Amino acid sequence: MTEPTGGAVLGADGLLRCGWGESTDDYRVYHDTEWGRPVHGDDALFERVCLEAFQSGLSWLTILRRREGFRAAFAGFEIGKVAEFGEADKERLLADAGIIRNRAKIEAAIANARVARGLDGGLDALIWQFAADPDRPAPRTPGEVPAVTPESTALAKALKKAGFRFVGPTTAYALMQACGLVDDHLADCHVRTGGRKRRRRS
Repeated sequence: MTEPTGGAVLGADGLLRCGWGESTDDYRVYHDTEWGRPVHGDDALFERVCLEAFQSGLSWLTILRRREGFRAAFAGFEIGKVAEFGEADKERLLADAGIIRNRAKIEAAIANARVARGLDGGLDALIWQFAADPDRPAPRTPGEVPAVTPESTALAKALKKAGFRFVGPTTAYALMQACGLVDDHLADCHVRTGGRKRRRRS
């Protein structure tokens, strides 16, 4: 049984974590090992841009459970390979039950690869210039976690100016959270506190 404390939730393993990270096993692993940790590298960030775009209008769990299918379908999200996808690849992707078969999002992923391939300085440099202030106070409750920030609005604007699609301010902020440009783990979440377990009352 879990119980709330300061916004975080106590798991069966005695660790406090953000409430969403206790909702399913898939989320627990993603929360504990990946979400909020810095991601670098053009291909790695391209994957996150694509997955956040595919998530639009859906739950992240839907994307997370299809992640390996996406990686197989999109050549491991190697920018150079996806940029070369043509009409046959679009039809292949539209028939692939292992991903979200949305034509507009599939076409956006391919178009975004072509934009990323031509970026001066690369995608990593473009995205990371909008990292939030690392000294920003930690949120104590889910209600203190924003959906949009000035940094995400600026990032979305920069991505759109470069030619990227499906990159509004909300999607950009989700990308920032997932890739460690901002740390939105709650103040007493074990990921932020370095694995500290809840102290038992004597």
